[in-house]
Order: sequence, then structure tokens, then C-alpha cells
Amino acid sequence: MGRFCGFLAGIAAVSLVAGSVFAGSAQATEPGQVECEVSSGREPQRATPEQVGLDSQHLADALEFASGRNRRNVQVFRHNCLIGEGPTNDQTGNVAWNIWSATKSVVSILAGMAWDRGQLDIDAPIDRYLPPGLGDEAHRSITVGDLLTETSGMKVGVLTEGVTGVIPIDPNSAVQALGVPLDNPPGTVFSYSQRNVDLLSYVIELAIGEPLQDFAQRELFAPLGIDRGDYYWARDRAGHTYGYAHLMIPPNDFAKLGLLVSNEGHWNKQQIVSSAYLQKARQPSPANKCYGYLFWLGPGCAETAAFLPPDVYSMSGMGLQNVFVIPSLDLTVVWTGAFGNVSSHGPSGVVQNTSELPHEFFRRLFAAFDDTPVPDPGPYIEPPLTLDPSRFVDTNILLAVFGIGPAAYPGCNVFSCLNYPLAPPFADTAPGCVILACLGPDPRTPGIH
Repeated sequence: MGRFCGFLAGIAAVSLVAGSVFAGSAQATEPGQVECEVSSGREPQRATPEQVGLDSQHLADALEFASGRNRRNVQVFRHNCLIGEGPTNDQTGNVAWNIWSATKSVVSILAGMAWDRGQLDIDAPIDRYLPPGLGDEAHRSITVGDLLTETSGMKVGVLTEGVTGVIPIDPNSAVQALGVPLDNPPGTVFSYSQRNVDLLSYVIELAIGEPLQDFAQRELFAPLGIDRGDYYWARDRAGHTYGYAHLMIPPNDFAKLGLLVSNEGHWNKQQIVSSAYLQKARQPSPANKCYGYLFWLGPGCAETAAFLPPDVYSMSGMGLQNVFVIPSLDLTVVWTGAFGNVSSHGPSGVVQNTSELPHEFFRRLFAAFDDTPVPDPGPYIEPPLTLDPSRFVDTNILLAVFGIGPAAYPGCNVFSCLNYPLAPPFADTAPGCVILACLGPDPRTPGIH
């Protein structure tokens, strides 16, 4: 851990400060601690744990624990300084990895950037942006804000919504979304829909007048130093970018996105996305106190441990792909992997009780602080299993891809979709990219080379 936590003597942008406040931080730096600046280069600025008020050995213990729980990459930042890394980070940091539903938060950032430019009205019905005749009146009345807060009212079948993107055979995910029946009036009930965010990514494209990934690369990724060859972001067969998942990006780049939001959208001397938008994004919706604009908010929500400070928020993807931001501690934790949480209820418990691993990790991490942020809550106590499998599966949504059933959009199926030209399945897939990650010797394989 010495190499991970060692101080780089003489690094110009790491400076001793007393009482200065970071952009986006609710906490002043303690006297004698250091602060860092975010970097668009390949290497983040570093400091020792002691320079930011933590103990090296306790931090090393927390990182070792996480590594033993399938955390393939772990990065801990305080005051923008990288102070701790997992033992396998050298092997995983540059490998493009599917961050699954954390992709939704990236779409939220892009929506905010379009809003900042006056191109996207959060309060407007999507009728304003959709082509004439696409979707019925009820679906066209859904607002952009409904899509951002997952309150579109669409019927949900999380697995059956997502499986046709994994395979991949979706003809046009946004058009398919417009065929999904509405279980509730838009704006009234939170329902975690995958198609909802696919529709949002399409609406953003229409609002900005260009492909989402062109906008994202030029306006978001490039200023952060994320090259186009670093990542693969899957598209459906009509060429529209998936919003619900399938951004495969190296953890070292994922960390930059986490630092961007933790710094209120400020990067070096540029405001990438406004702090005004990010503050709106962190306001809980009336339908769900745990959810804002495609960000999870507060302790005890999604994978977030229940004892964390009340200002915590997160980007969250299946299998525990997370960015945890705690503004009051000026702390950002980024990790990727494949579950690793422990449950006495078997696989169902692993799916339901995802906060077990964060609970045990943050107990150890907080023990490293010179001034412990909260009292030790003790070991994780697993709640009873209440998992409802029906929330994950809806056969009508699956059959709709083949043009069958009440969720099918007329004239859209795996063979043709309205007048959109469809590419063959897998035509968009980058070399070496399969479901979880992008691997292999092909120089075109996404990743940091």
C-alpha cells in the first residue's frame, strides 16, 4: 500500500491549506490537511491518508476487506486527493467495465448539460421533442422530469426490459418504450424502469440535435481527459444509445465522473455541468425520498449504508458498481466488481440486501478517520427477505420485442421498426466487449491503452 498511499513530494497542485473550501464541498479543509485539484491527465493527484486526516493502516484494512469481497477496483478520494487504492487496481483500472445502471446518472449529467444550454426543458412534456405521430397522447404527456425521476408510470419488468439489450436484439429501445403500458399516471408513482431512461436518452438526442455520444464525448468526456477509445457505450439496432446501462468505461475514467459531480460540475477552470442542475438532481422527488434525477439520495437507499451522513448520494449499478459521495466529509469512494455482499438468504438475499458490503466497508473506512464521522454502528443486521420476483419479470415486455402482446409498439419488432434502418444484432458491439467488460489484444478494444 505504500506506493498507493505515498506522498508524491513536490507535486505542484497539492498544497497545504487551512480552512479553504472546495468547489462542491460542504466541509472546510482542516488546518494542516492538503487539498488536490482534479486532473484531466491519466494520473490523479495523490496524498497520504495522514495528510487528509486518516490513518494509513486502518485505510489499508478497509481496502483489503473490499478486495476480498469481489471489489476488483477501489478508489478512495478525500479533498480530491487519491489516498487509497485496492490491491488489484493496477490490473483493472484501465479495463472498460460495464457500470450497468450507474449509466443512468451519466445520462442525468448529459440532461443537465442540455438544460444548462437551454436546449432541454425539464418541465416540458416529451411531446415537445418527439416526431409527430410517434407515441400516443398519454405517453407524449410524460415530462422530461418524469423520466429523470423514474415516474413515467410505465409498467416495469427490470430483467425483461434489460435482457434484449444484453443479447442484443432491441430494434429501437425508445420506440419500444412508447409501447409499454402505463400502470400509473405520469409523475405520480416511482417505478424503476429501464425503458424509461432509454426514452430519455432519445429525447435528449432530439433536443440537442445530434447523437448523444457525439455530444457526450465533446462536451463531457473530452474535458475530463476521457478519450473516445477508452469506452464502449452500446446502442440499439436503430443506433440510439442505451440510457439504462451498458456504458463500459474504465474505473479510472469512472472515478473522474464521480469527482465531477462531487465538485459540483466544476473541472479545473471549466464548469462542465452547472451546480444549479446538480443541486436539483439531488433533491428527492415527491414520489421517492431516496431518488432525485437518476441519482440515489441519502443513507439506507439502494446500496448506501444506513449509518452514513444524511448528505450522501450515489451512482449505482447492478453488482455494486458505485460512486459514493459524502459532501460533508469531502469524501468520494468509487468501486467496481461483481457483487461480493454476503447474505444468509442465498442468491435472493444477495440481490435484495446489497447494503451489507458498503455497511461493512464504511465501518472500516470511518475507523481510519482521526475524527470518526459517526459512532461505529456495529455489524450489519440483515433484514428479512421481502423480494418480489414479479417486479423483475414481465413476459409482455419481452414478447413486445417480437411485435407480440399489449406492450408491442405497432410496426416495431426485431425484423423492422417503423422506417428506421436496423443493423444486425451485435453489429454495434466493439471488439472484445462482452456483457461485463472489454478484454483482449485487439488494439480496437476499448480501454485505456
